[in-house]
Amino acid sequence: MESVPEKTPILIVDDDEGLLFSIRAALLSAGLPEPALLSDSRKALGLVRRHGFHLLMLDLIMPYLDGMEVLRQVKQAYPDIECIIVTAVDDVAMAVKAIKFGAYDYLVKPLDLERTTITINHALERYQLKQGIAMYERPPSFDELAHQEAFAAMIAEDELMALVFRQAEICARSDYNVLITGETGVGKGMLARIIHRLSRRSDRPFVQVNMPSFAQGLFEDEFFGHVRGAYTGAFKNKKGFFDTALGGTLFLDEITELELHMQGKLLQVIEDKFFYRLGSTDAVNVDVRLVSASNQDVKAAVSSGKFRGDLYFRLNEYHIHIPPLRKRIKDILPLARHFLRIHSDRNGKSIKVLDEPLERALLAYGFPGNVRELENMIASAVLAETSSTLRLSSVPSLNGAAGASEAGGSALVSLEQVKRRHVERVLAATGGNRTRAAKILGIGLRTLQRYIKAYGIDGKPS
Repeated sequence: MESVPEKTPILIVDDDEGLLFSIRAALLSAGLPEPALLSDSRKALGLVRRHGFHLLMLDLIMPYLDGMEVLRQVKQAYPDIECIIVTAVDDVAMAVKAIKFGAYDYLVKPLDLERTTITINHALERYQLKQGIAMYERPPSFDELAHQEAFAAMIAEDELMALVFRQAEICARSDYNVLITGETGVGKGMLARIIHRLSRRSDRPFVQVNMPSFAQGLFEDEFFGHVRGAYTGAFKNKKGFFDTALGGTLFLDEITELELHMQGKLLQVIEDKFFYRLGSTDAVNVDVRLVSASNQDVKAAVSSGKFRGDLYFRLNEYHIHIPPLRKRIKDILPLARHFLRIHSDRNGKSIKVLDEPLERALLAYGFPGNVRELENMIASAVLAETSSTLRLSSVPSLNGAAGASEAGGSALVSLEQVKRRHVERVLAATGGNRTRAAKILGIGLRTLQRYIKAYGIDGKPS
C-alpha cells in the first residue's frame, strides 16, 4: 500500500499494513500530522525525494530492502532527516549499527503506541531545532544570541563558540536530554549549568555527579537513596541524586566512565521514569532532565562495547560539541587577559597586561589541557611575576615550548621560516578558511594568498 497525505512531514514504512494503520490512528489521536504510509520498502527513497519528509520510521525486517539498508540510503542522501528504526528484537548489535548509520532512536515490538507517539514528536522537534541551528551556520554571530548575559562567564570571541552558545540557547528551551562532548578542560560543566539556567527548570536544583567516582556497590545508594533500615548502618532516610534533582537538572559528568552494569540500571530509570529507594517498595516518579558530558568519542565507545547503544540513544536526544581551544585561536588572548585579571586581584598584585612575546607564545601553543590549562598557566605566572606586566619569562614551560617551536627543536631559524610556520598553523586551526585566517593574522586576504603561494603552503580547506 502507499498513502501520502499532502505536505505531511512523516513517512512510516512497514510491510505490516495493520500496524501502519494503528500508528496512523495513534498519531492522529495525539494531534500529530497524518503520516504517509508505505508497505513496499523499495519505494521509500523515491518518496523521500519527492516529498521532503522530516521523519522516517522504518521496520527493520521487511521484504526486498530491510530497514537498515533504507536507513543507510536515506541518511547518505538526506542526512538531516530524522530516522527511527523498529525492531522485533532488542539487539545491542543492531543499536550499534543504527547509530553508525545515523538513526535518532529505535523502538522494540510490540510497540507501545503512547511511547511511539512521544518518540515521533521528539524526533520532529529535533529536526526543527537542527534546522534552526542551520540558519546560524553563516558563520554565527554572538549578536544573534537572545540571552548574551547567560554566557558571560564563558569568555569567547571565536565564531565556533557562537555556534555552541546558539545550540545551547535553542536546546535549553526544550526538555531534551543533552549530550555535551569535548576534550578535558573546554568547559562542558559550565555549558551544562548555562543550559539549566536558560531552561524552564532554572528555579529547581542543578545536581552535578562525577560518574567515574562510583563503585558498583555505591551506585544504587547514591542515585536512588535508601530508607531507614535498608541495610546495616542505614540509620535514617537518605535522598539519592534523582531525588535531590527532582524537577531540575542532573548533570552526569564523564558518562562514558560508568561501568556497563550500572549503565543498565541508569537506562532502566530513564525508560521507566521511576525508581525504588533501597529498602522500599514505593515507586518514586522521575521528573529530571539529564545533561551528560564526555571527553571521549561516545559513538566509538558504543562500537567497542564499552557503552550501551540503547543508553546512548536516551542520553543523546540533542548533541553539542565544544571545540578544543587550539581550534578557537581568537579566544586564547581574551581568556588569558580574563584569567590575568582574576588571579592578579586574588593575589593582591597589579599586573595589567601581557607582554608581546608572551602573547605570541600563547598563540603558538597547542593547549592540550584547553581552557583549564590556560588558567593554571596564567595563575602560576602571576605568582612568579614581579613587574606590572606578565612576561614570557614567568612561564618557563611555555617559554621552553615556544623556543623549541621557533627553533625547530634545535637550530635557530630565519624570520621567514617562523612566519611560514605560523601561517600554516593558523590555516590548520581555521580548517583552511582563508578569510578567518587573515583576520587572525591581522593581514589582508590578498596578502595571505601571496604568502600561501610564496611559501608553497597547502591552503585548501580541511
